[in-house]
Amino acid sequence: MAELPPFQTLIDEHATEVMAVLRGAVGRDGAEDAFQETFLAALRAYPSLRDADNLRGWLVTIAHRKAIDHHRARGRAPVPVSAVREEAVFDPDPADGEVWRSVAMLPPKQRAAVTLRFASDLPHEEIAAALGCSPEAARRSLHEGLKRLRKELA
Repeated sequence: MAELPPFQTLIDEHATEVMAVLRGAVGRDGAEDAFQETFLAALRAYPSLRDADNLRGWLVTIAHRKAIDHHRARGRAPVPVSAVREEAVFDPDPADGEVWRSVAMLPPKQRAAVTLRFASDLPHEEIAAALGCSPEAARRSLHEGLKRLRKELA
């Protein structure tokens, strides 16, 4: 097992190669930040590193993981748009008042499922996320709510 060199020596020997890997993986714009993140992560882990036989591979692995983190973060970042799309706000038709009064009388999960589906136009998966249940349970709550409304409004 090889002895660990000083961290600065590690940087001096492998910085060019790590930067090349990062430029290829994230492009010139993100490479500088990913480079810094790579060596910060390496510095934190360096004192507990037990095997110094393949430091180059170890650094390139860290760089690869930081490149993945960069792409994930960029995928979650907001994208600027020139104009915000206007969406209509739900404003029930007064003629539908009886329907919405009946919806208000449903059990809580059924009422929430019906409202989210028809007032917010959400799919079953998003209704499930809002209710904290599975998509199947959300679908069932919606089905039972609609069944009850049909019976009451018929």
